Amino acid sequence: MRLAEPLPHIDEHSTEIDAEPTAVWRALERIVFAEPGAPVRVLGRLLGATRGELIGFRVARSELARLLELEGEHRFSRYRLRFELSEVGGGGTRLTAVTDAAFPGAKGAVYRTLVIGSRAHVLAVRRILRAVVSSATRTPRRTAPPRP
Repeated sequence: MRLAEPLPHIDEHSTEIDAEPTAVWRALERIVFAEPGAPVRVLGRLLGATRGELIGFRVARSELARLLELEGEHRFSRYRLRFELSEVGGGGTRLTAVTDAAFPGAKGAVYRTLVIGSRAHVLAVRRILRAVVSSATRTPRRTAPPRP
C-alpha cells in the first residue's frame, strides 16, 4: 500500500561512486536490507512503525539499478526515503537519497525536532550513503595465499 498524499520535502543527499550502477544497486540492497540490530527493532516497536520488508519501511517502488523507494509511518510521522541512481561519466554512479515526511500534530512536531532538528536524520542518511560507497567499491580480499 502506497502513501496516497504527497509529503513535504525534507532534504536530499548525494554522492558519486566509482562503480557502475548495477554494482551500486547490489551494494544498496546489501545495506538497506541487512538484518537490523536489536536497538532498531526495539525503536520500531516503540514508535509503532510500519511492518514491511524492513522495520519502519516497506518497498513502495523498485526499478533495478535506477530507483528504490521506501515508505512508512508510525505514531508521529509519515515518510518516504527514495534512492535514485544515475550514471555519471567514466563509469561511475551518482546515488541520491531524497527524504519527504509529514509530522502531524503536536507530538509530530516534537518528534520532528528530535529527528530532523537534531540532525540525527542527516547523520543516518549520510551513514547509509557511506556504507553503500564502501560496499560498492570494496576490492575482494584474498582469504588464503595463492597455491604454488
